[in-house]
Amino acid sequence: MNAYLNGIFVGLLILSNIVSVKLFHIGDAIVLPAAAVIYIFTYPLVDVTVEVYGKKAGRATVQAGFITQILAMIFILITIHLPAAPAFGHQDAFETILSGSFRVILASLVSYIISQNLDVFVFNKLKKKHGRKKLWLRNNASTMLSQLIDTSIFITIAFYGTVPVRVLGTLIFTQYIFKFAASIVMTPVVYLLVGMIRKAKKDSDPQVGREVLEKI
Repeated sequence: MNAYLNGIFVGLLILSNIVSVKLFHIGDAIVLPAAAVIYIFTYPLVDVTVEVYGKKAGRATVQAGFITQILAMIFILITIHLPAAPAFGHQDAFETILSGSFRVILASLVSYIISQNLDVFVFNKLKKKHGRKKLWLRNNASTMLSQLIDTSIFITIAFYGTVPVRVLGTLIFTQYIFKFAASIVMTPVVYLLVGMIRKAKKDSDPQVGREVLEKI
């Protein structure tokens, strides 16, 4: 099951980078990149991994995501600069959709590696304190804190000096409110995934299932 979690996690990261060029709005005050809708699912996946497989597995998932993002950017850059065939008349659109500024790419990578590792650290600390109890607390506390750091770092690196500081604050606040609400909504999904994986682990080896689960 861990392989499935890792695959989905990495896939969502790459997809979020591709769709991030589109902006959408909620009402008149909140403007978000389309990637936000996808990216909010990555934190619960990391939390589930740490909950069931431990801190080391969570960190490995984060590292795999970081390496994969770098590889994806390299290969996207290569494909952009491949000579376009005469029959391919969409080179400009292809480049516009898939390329991003160096500053935005740097902001994405820095915010990702810091916030996701923070999520693993906080979640694991709370798990050591509470055991299996209060999954809702460690899931929301770790995600809300790490999302605040992620949003603050990304917005600051990507846009500082290009817009007024007041606008930076507004961008951080509005995006974080969206992520805050999404974290709460995703809590039942975390419980569902943890329950499914634990049941699958127990059913796969019923004789030792209980002993294994007690160590998780």
